[in-house]
Amino acid sequence: MVGDIEQFLREAIAQLAPDEAEARRRGPGRPKVLPSLALWAGMLVCVLQGFTSQLALWRLLSQRQLWSYPRFPVTDQAVYDRLEGEGAAPLVRLFCQISLVLNERLAALEDKTLAPFATEVLALDETTLDQIARILPALRALPKGDKRLLPGKLVGLFDVRRQQWWKVEHIADPDQNEKVAARGVLVGLAKGSLILADLGYFAFAWFDYLTDQCYYWISRLRSKTSYKVLHVFYQKQTPEGEVFDGIVWLGAHRADKAAHAVRLVCFPVKGTMRRYITNVLDPNLLPMLEIARLYARRWDFELAVNLIKRHLKLHIWWSAKDVVILQQVWAVLIISQILQALRFEIARRAGVDSFDVSMELLVKYAPYYAYTGQDPVEVFVKQGRELRFIRPSRRTIVEAPVIDPAALVPLPPDLVLVREPRYAERKCGPRSPTSQTNNQTGSD
Repeated sequence: MVGDIEQFLREAIAQLAPDEAEARRRGPGRPKVLPSLALWAGMLVCVLQGFTSQLALWRLLSQRQLWSYPRFPVTDQAVYDRLEGEGAAPLVRLFCQISLVLNERLAALEDKTLAPFATEVLALDETTLDQIARILPALRALPKGDKRLLPGKLVGLFDVRRQQWWKVEHIADPDQNEKVAARGVLVGLAKGSLILADLGYFAFAWFDYLTDQCYYWISRLRSKTSYKVLHVFYQKQTPEGEVFDGIVWLGAHRADKAAHAVRLVCFPVKGTMRRYITNVLDPNLLPMLEIARLYARRWDFELAVNLIKRHLKLHIWWSAKDVVILQQVWAVLIISQILQALRFEIARRAGVDSFDVSMELLVKYAPYYAYTGQDPVEVFVKQGRELRFIRPSRRTIVEAPVIDPAALVPLPPDLVLVREPRYAERKCGPRSPTSQTNNQTGSD
């Protein structure tokens, strides 16, 4: 991993289509004074340095020298117009290019002890983007808190092993049900991948779809979900509650039945009963403790969102215009990929968990070390503990019973595990505030 983040950006941006065609253009009109590559480079540097406005981008391009580019004699309005006219497609391409490079660099460092049977381990979720300011004339009449001020949401898959965004998509409707975009996000995902998702995605049809597509999955069991026990691997009553591991049919009523049998594990932790379901039916392949640990990694998605919203300031919009909002989103995602990769490599070289490396301090100090000619990775690895860049993570330690494999009752070879499904008709429109609250509470 290169120490200088801006040098890495410079090399990646150089792969985009240059503006020579504009310089050779014949016909009426003045050629572009500001090359597109300089525009995108400036936007990414602004994100990296913590700037929060289009005006800061104009100052960077017109008053300071950016990399090998000269200062551009353009007005602030010219920069605004160029952003609005360029669209977000170049940044989307750059995000894909940088993600591919980082994925190759991190492949040798990924945590292969995490669900080694799975091709990939990915957390699926979405996040609503923060409200925009009522700057445009069309927005001024809207009351504060109006949903029309929400610029949509991001749905994505986060690679838990490499700590990278595997795929991100923007959804214009912030109220769209999670399950509507879920199948599209999985397009291109390798078979045998493991999907971690919260109760917002809980549906028998969704679970059957994942199994039919040869994906593994883990979910919490939603409260009051009916099921029928087919086989018991292990069952024991303890003073805190029952420990159970077995195969069940989801849906014990005629209205709603899943096609594929699933594995249900239940155990008490500090007075609370934990219930998980998965289509990994072999308890030797995926023990109870590993189910709990893997599901807890779903929180990696939330931490990745915290990076882009809090540390990279995606909650402060540069503009109220849709196209500039999307440009800012993709610029922030690009920088977040690089920062996640830096932290991942630092952790591996320092022999610690990724979450022991402070992302907040990495965002703050990595650019400083790069600008002063020092390798941020080297500094964090050698002086990280002394400078408190590396400190014990505050993540909750996952607890679950460890069952002796000899105590497991083998699965009968003639047990039928597939049946004709019946899915209850449910609308996938916006959920009521009450149902949203219940789902969020149940998925914590």
